Amino acid sequence: MKITHAMVLAAGLGTRMRPITNTMPKPLVAIAGRPMIDYVLDILVAAGVEQVVINVHHFAEQMEAHLAGYHGLNILISDEREALMNSGGGLVKGLKLLDRSPAFVMNADLFWIGDESADKSNLSLLADFFDPARMDMALLCVPLERTTGHNGKKDFSLGADGRLKRYTEGDPAPVVYAGAIALLPELFDDAPQDAFNLNIYFDRAIARSRLYSVEMAGQWLTVGTPEAISEAEETIRRFPPADSDGA
Repeated sequence: MKITHAMVLAAGLGTRMRPITNTMPKPLVAIAGRPMIDYVLDILVAAGVEQVVINVHHFAEQMEAHLAGYHGLNILISDEREALMNSGGGLVKGLKLLDRSPAFVMNADLFWIGDESADKSNLSLLADFFDPARMDMALLCVPLERTTGHNGKKDFSLGADGRLKRYTEGDPAPVVYAGAIALLPELFDDAPQDAFNLNIYFDRAIARSRLYSVEMAGQWLTVGTPEAISEAEETIRRFPPADSDGA
């Protein structure tokens, strides 16, 4: 399946990243010299995405100014200045700016490196895997040992058939949600119009045996606190770009 539209969730307050986020939005915090959100946008461009909606709230003007200078994507802004909509409400509001075709959903502060050597990029793999006839959503997940900056929480257990369920102690194949989804916007036709957490739809899909996942290639990074920045930068140094000679 070819997916050319996406939504990036970027409106959070970044409270754990304070004091840095007292003066700037978390997606613009620099990791190895680049704002976090640029890593996410580059991933979308590499996967063939053409149009992306990004929601803004905290220091929204800074976000808009930065995004105006990013080339390679048609970027639309979903404005949440008046009220934060949480992950689910923000997604529903943002998707209304796109058409009804399949879309990726990504978090502005979660990204990965090192999948360039795989047969397909992680998002291309996710798009090919997503089957709306069987799935409400397809998530990209990662084993705990290939995460950087994560708190150790195991989100799901991944079945041999690709189905996900919430992890409970002792389950086989625990994985971490990597912050990328493939879905159809029509999934939210019955959604609330105010703030709600996207986990409601994860649990609904699990109850219907319609939440699936593929395991990503490479190393996954989350940068939740100022102290995590150096760890992320060290990981990035260990994964030089595909066109690098490794020097």
